[in-house]
Amino acid sequence: MGAGDDSDAYRQRGADAQFGSQPRPPSVARTAHSRSMRLTMNSNGIHYSETRELPIASVLALYRANNWSAAQKPELLHQGLLASHSLVTAWDDTNLVGLGNAISDGYLVVYYPHLLVLPDYQGHGIGTELMHRLMTRYEGFHQHILVADGRALDFYRKCGFERAGKTESMWIYAGHDH
Repeated sequence: MGAGDDSDAYRQRGADAQFGSQPRPPSVARTAHSRSMRLTMNSNGIHYSETRELPIASVLALYRANNWSAAQKPELLHQGLLASHSLVTAWDDTNLVGLGNAISDGYLVVYYPHLLVLPDYQGHGIGTELMHRLMTRYEGFHQHILVADGRALDFYRKCGFERAGKTESMWIYAGHDH
């Protein structure tokens, strides 16, 4: 997927998501069916969706559980996620358990700014599945970029990322969590 996609159809694929009310524990199993780019459920009961209908309370709970400073700016965080080029979420019934987004020019470069999974759900393949879904959309792009700190370096290496030569990440950052 990339430039020329029908973005309304792309956003609509996950819009009719319906979730049950009984929570299920996560497991490590992944299926080929769970890799499709629309609303799906894998064998561990986790639903993946591209819907933009995100309750701000659920988003804030996810960010706070991971100690991300973006939760201190709830309205800006919510609007930023909704404005992302791509947004994929993971749900255990009606509970938001994971989220990943991408910002892109739609042709050449993609940046993955946020990938979060609730701590109780980490280590069960949810982050890997979210990243896979995002990266699949941008397959063939010239540059896939992200910023990772020590806690996430091994995870992103397993996803195929490597340090960009001798470059150093640089930023102007208003948070205090790195």
